[in-house]
Amino acid sequence: MRTDFAFGKTGLSVDLPEGPNYRVLETRWAQPSADETSMLEAALDRPFGCPPIREMAAGRHSAAISVCDITRPAPNRRTLPPLLARLEAAGIPKSRTTILIATGLHRQATESEIVEILGPEIAASYPVVNHNARELADHRELGVTKSGTPVFVDRRFVDAGLRITLGFIEQHLMAGFSGGRKLIAPGLAYQETIKNLHSPRFMRHPRAVEGSIEENPLHQELLEIAGMAGHDFVFDVVLSEGRKIAAAFAGEPRQAHAEGIAFVRASTTQWIPERVDAAITSAAGYPLDLTFYQGVKGVTAASHIVKPGGIILLMAACDEGAGAHEFSRLMREFPDPRAFLETISNTPVTIDQWQLEKLAMVVASHRVWWYTPGLPAEYHPTVWGKLFPSAAGALQALRAELGSGAQVAVLPEGPYVFARPLSAQPEPVLA
Repeated sequence: MRTDFAFGKTGLSVDLPEGPNYRVLETRWAQPSADETSMLEAALDRPFGCPPIREMAAGRHSAAISVCDITRPAPNRRTLPPLLARLEAAGIPKSRTTILIATGLHRQATESEIVEILGPEIAASYPVVNHNARELADHRELGVTKSGTPVFVDRRFVDAGLRITLGFIEQHLMAGFSGGRKLIAPGLAYQETIKNLHSPRFMRHPRAVEGSIEENPLHQELLEIAGMAGHDFVFDVVLSEGRKIAAAFAGEPRQAHAEGIAFVRASTTQWIPERVDAAITSAAGYPLDLTFYQGVKGVTAASHIVKPGGIILLMAACDEGAGAHEFSRLMREFPDPRAFLETISNTPVTIDQWQLEKLAMVVASHRVWWYTPGLPAEYHPTVWGKLFPSAAGALQALRAELGSGAQVAVLPEGPYVFARPLSAQPEPVLA
């Protein structure tokens, strides 16, 4: 049974060994728009809960637009032009419309990546800046959230006359769904704010997982911070197969984002009869599997459908290695996930510990196997789980471990598969 996995820039074709009962879970995509241009323009001109963006921009002295960095496949080249045209028509010149690359604590985007993110014409025509979470002087102090998070957000966003976020909505391993408020925090937040948002009090909450916003304390915290930063307008899209655009949601940030989430849930959720014995998954290919750090999302997404004690095999290119230096250091220093969880429970939050914390929580209940050829050898001794030098070897080992008849889910696009067992369906609301 030959299967193609999203892997790096080129993909990975593998033969699944006979024996297990494979259930291929292809990404359930929303249908692409028949007229993408008209759909995007209609979203901007008939937004949710607020006037059209051109009316909102009238009389404003400047605008700031927060966009995803290179690790997210946001279709900025298609969503930015109609938005920028309306801002300019409303009287905000290009020179006073700043585009911020919402890096969070990721590395800065290079010049070539900025062109890839925005397109050459926009990159050359507008002020474009990388957010730098490690530079306090670049941020405004906005106070403290109700739960105690100190809030610092990029001053170039906060000080703008009109504050806009541009993103896309998919499930997210901590915040439930991406888009909206995430383009402000962590996207444009100072490192101390980001560290608080990724502390164990949020990361270990049972509702701070993929697909969850109800009673998700991190989602609520992000909404509060976005409000403090003066978030005026959101322009989010939902992607379909081939990264075409299925739908657009623009307007008042909370309402438009909530409408987008409802659309994603209705159009992409897959329900399977019960949890499986194992899952073979990916990190959805380039640019999401550039690093081991990002590859963790493929593991956490699959954990929702694998039985406790079951195996999750992740195949990710990791062409840029482990990730940022803080994450890389933690990987090398903690060969035992239990010791890692115990240590970070009693020490100040360290940058990037949260991604490893989410992985440790899965490792505590599942067996995780890896085919990550770009991960340097120095990390191999401390990877939590079995590491394989080839995809074929990993698959044969899985077959030998499980035997015939095992139920195995196959997720060619990893975190883009929004699957849950029927037992996780919400109870119907009785009249």
